[in-house]
Amino acid sequence: MTRPIKTVLIVGGGSAGWITAGLLASKHRREGNAGLNVVVIESPDIPTVGVGEGTWPTMRTTLRSMGIRELDFVKKCGVSFKQGSKFCRWRRDDPLDFYYHPFDPPQGFGTVNIAEHWLASTGNASFSSTVCPQEKLCESHLAPKLPTSPGYAGFANYGYHLDAGAFSIFLRDHCVEKLGVRHVADTMTGIKSASDGDIEAVETREHGAVAGDLFIDCTGFRALLIGEHFGVGMKSMSHVLFPDTALAVQVPYEDGVPVQSATVSTAQPAGWIWDVSLEARRGIGHVYSSAHMSDEAAVACLREYLGKDEKAFADLNVRKLSIGSGYREIFWARNCVAVGLSAGFLEPLEASALMLIEKSANLIADNMPTTRHAMDIVSKRFNERLSRLWQHILHFLKLHYYLSERTEPFWIDNRRPESLPHDLLEDLTLWAEQAPRPGEFGGPDEVFPAASYQYVLYGMGFNTKANPRGMQNQLKTVCVQELETVARNTERLKGMLPSNRALLDMFRTAPEG
Repeated sequence: MTRPIKTVLIVGGGSAGWITAGLLASKHRREGNAGLNVVVIESPDIPTVGVGEGTWPTMRTTLRSMGIRELDFVKKCGVSFKQGSKFCRWRRDDPLDFYYHPFDPPQGFGTVNIAEHWLASTGNASFSSTVCPQEKLCESHLAPKLPTSPGYAGFANYGYHLDAGAFSIFLRDHCVEKLGVRHVADTMTGIKSASDGDIEAVETREHGAVAGDLFIDCTGFRALLIGEHFGVGMKSMSHVLFPDTALAVQVPYEDGVPVQSATVSTAQPAGWIWDVSLEARRGIGHVYSSAHMSDEAAVACLREYLGKDEKAFADLNVRKLSIGSGYREIFWARNCVAVGLSAGFLEPLEASALMLIEKSANLIADNMPTTRHAMDIVSKRFNERLSRLWQHILHFLKLHYYLSERTEPFWIDNRRPESLPHDLLEDLTLWAEQAPRPGEFGGPDEVFPAASYQYVLYGMGFNTKANPRGMQNQLKTVCVQELETVARNTERLKGMLPSNRALLDMFRTAPEG
């Protein structure tokens, strides 16, 4: 039990495997006999799922920490710049109904709770357009930065839309060539157990037994290590999040269609449709509940959204995916930890899949045990933190559905109290009395701050009572000044930023590093 942890064996590639490998290798760079030996076993016979195409701004830190130049990433991974999410028809089935969850917080967030001032005002402007420039930047399809901006820097907070398949290959090449990760292109055929119940080695078709000290399961939904070998079960969350199926398709741009600066999510009778603008194509998918809609009706919704007749739609390669929501009972069992789809999946409403990979990999890297004896304590704390993280994301996603006023059975069922987590019901009771406050979600495992809740609550028309104590004149003055700053910054940025398409065209012709 005191044996040192020297080799980490990651089973499975894709985004999960290579992000994890890159973060581990960059933080524990191997020099001679010191550092960590990182090995990735990746089967050439298994394709990636390829639908995790939206990131959070955290990806900028992840890529920078691996030593990746942003320009190279943008050029090789079909990237466009994402400034948040746009939700259409979620409150009501009305073409004019939409709101934004931008990546930038409300102006002055952390200093003053500008939501209280907005709630007390009589204006008709939406919350996000009033307190942050990004809604108007996105509505104008503008980029968050200039061609001359330094890598990973911009005038507005941003993440990316990316080609998941190209991203995996790009990360693999970087990890192997720049970070010293060993790549074993082979198929796993079995697992060799140690006498104490740990995994000792992974058996492969061509390379025999490949040994390690810590094993990371990135085998996707198959979960060959954490699930099949160790028998760790899943906690289904289908009673909270109903969508369990997706129809995914890639389509080329039609003339005049802009590169959107946000992921567009359009509510449907039994779910919603994602629309992700990449550099050279769009990724579109219909997420729906099979208990509330037939596959045939779901196909019809997708075809109508695409504006295709039956013949043109039949020419598209539409993939059907099972996406039931749930996560592992524990994520780290003995000397094996699950990352990515092997750990679980929550429907892609707020693009949390890649963020969860980043978060998990960073936690492993930051708390890498030195010995097997230390691993049991590290894994216990890891499991506690990851469980809280998944629960928090689950609650935030459910909020979007619960606040809807749509009248189809799917949406009515989402408002039934029995489908609502108790903690979220408690929060809603609190927010009916007072707006979410900066610092309300200040724990290390909280990924959605109070600002995120404000954007969704007030985008969906949630009613918070006016503060019976009123607002102090000094705070009113500060809020007015902050809103004036938003208006000035919005006009300034609209006048200086290029369109997303124009910036990507400039990046595409820029010289390689």
